Amino acid sequence: QASQEELKAAYRRLCMLYHPDKHRDPELKTQAERLFNLVHQAYEVLSDPQTRAIYDIYGRRGLEMEGWEVVERKRTPAEIREEFERLQREREERRLQQRTNPKGTISVGIDATDLFDRYDEEYEDVPGSSFPQIEINKMHISQSIEAPLTATDTAILSGNLSTQNGNGGGSINVALRRVTSAKGWGELEFGAGDLQGPLFGLKIFRNLTPRCFITTNCALQFSSRGIRPGLTTVLARNLDKNTMGYLQWRWGIQSAMNTSIVRDTKTSHFTMALQLGIPHSFMMVSYQHKFQDEDQTRVKGSLKAGFFGTIVEYGAERKISRHSILGATVSVGVPQGVSLKIKLNRASQTYFFPVHLTDQLLPSAVFYATVGPLVMYFAMHRLVIKPYLRAQKERELEKQRESTASDILQKKQEAEAAVRLMQESVRRIIEAEEARMGLIVVNAWYGKFVNDNSRKNEKVKVIDVTVPLQCLVKDSKLILTEASKAGLPGFYDPCVGEEKSLKVLYQFRGVLHQVMSADNEALRIPKQSHRIDADG
Repeated sequence: QASQEELKAAYRRLCMLYHPDKHRDPELKTQAERLFNLVHQAYEVLSDPQTRAIYDIYGRRGLEMEGWEVVERKRTPAEIREEFERLQREREERRLQQRTNPKGTISVGIDATDLFDRYDEEYEDVPGSSFPQIEINKMHISQSIEAPLTATDTAILSGNLSTQNGNGGGSINVALRRVTSAKGWGELEFGAGDLQGPLFGLKIFRNLTPRCFITTNCALQFSSRGIRPGLTTVLARNLDKNTMGYLQWRWGIQSAMNTSIVRDTKTSHFTMALQLGIPHSFMMVSYQHKFQDEDQTRVKGSLKAGFFGTIVEYGAERKISRHSILGATVSVGVPQGVSLKIKLNRASQTYFFPVHLTDQLLPSAVFYATVGPLVMYFAMHRLVIKPYLRAQKERELEKQRESTASDILQKKQEAEAAVRLMQESVRRIIEAEEARMGLIVVNAWYGKFVNDNSRKNEKVKVIDVTVPLQCLVKDSKLILTEASKAGLPGFYDPCVGEEKSLKVLYQFRGVLHQVMSADNEALRIPKQSHRIDADG
């Protein structure tokens, strides 16, 4: 947001600080020349409206993108953004053939009713009857991949295998999707399986207005009983910024009409649905609360009632690694009984384990289905997941340190050189501030601080930045913007990849003040709230 006048003022100030002619020592003169050239290069980029717009939006990688030489120099930042995206698309189109979007699901159904519904009197003499019989009664595996053919055409190959109580089957489907315009796309689908005959389908998506779209899916299923047509149409509309309304009509083997409202915000997700159909009609309400923590914890609950009975579900899910989310849901219903559903999402793969505990409403089954996963999760998290993530983070940090070691060494040398070059300017600034009882930086440190007792074994990694901060003081004020402080003159990153802060002890009007600021947090001093209480 800096104006051209502010840029010029900062440029002149740094030029005066780093100008080679101001330093007689040969070593300082050499260091000053290098820093002076860096300042000049930065000003060349920021003083040109076009290159500044590119840098502000995309950083150095934008300046390094090939093709800018053919772009008109009178373009606005918005037009430059469009041009950059066009150049990116051209590069991505050359790599289309190497891309796929694999998605898969593995579901393993477990029958554990023998844990709670036992017939001890009838089978007490049968060998092995003293141990509950837990068995897998159904499995389902599905997988799909996408193969972009052109910028608008995509081929999709999918297949699935299912088995239940010894009987099973599978199918394979091929679809071709074409994006017809910015408002819609169409898809043709062909499929076949051993339980069902050939399948032909057509799916169309269209944006009717900026806030409304429609999806239509037509299908013809061939079987020994003849042709079974099917038609599904969904009309959706944005009711407000966070709320969608849906109307669905399904005609075919299981005809139904469904209406639903979905509200999704940063902290919650709410769904209400009503369906009238054959053979099932029901009403459903669900709510999910999203905690704003690093693990993206969510708790949810739902109530579903209809001709089939009533089901109450509650559960939670949490992120256990960068690409993995683990969730558990307890389902209690009449006449379905009690079930525990465990789900693991790993990138684009889903692993689902529904465990049926009992056909009856037994409090003991509900208790163990609720408490058991919690105890197991916290034990696994403490003994396995947390140590694994800690070791993985250390490996990544070590790898990052190794890859950036030479660059950090160079930044450190530049920072140390800058501090030496600042000494004379800082002396004059301190004299001026002392004369007016202004802002004097007593001590300043930048890096990783360890204040929590649980992290007392971690090593403190900070650097002294008293001189660079004092050099930034102007008219008894110090203003830092929302950006990493590692890029400030005289600063460098002492702990790559780790959380950093800036701690400043300063004197203003003869009174000591202290403040701790996060790395990317804006800072403005002096402030009354930073004042150190003399009684404390």
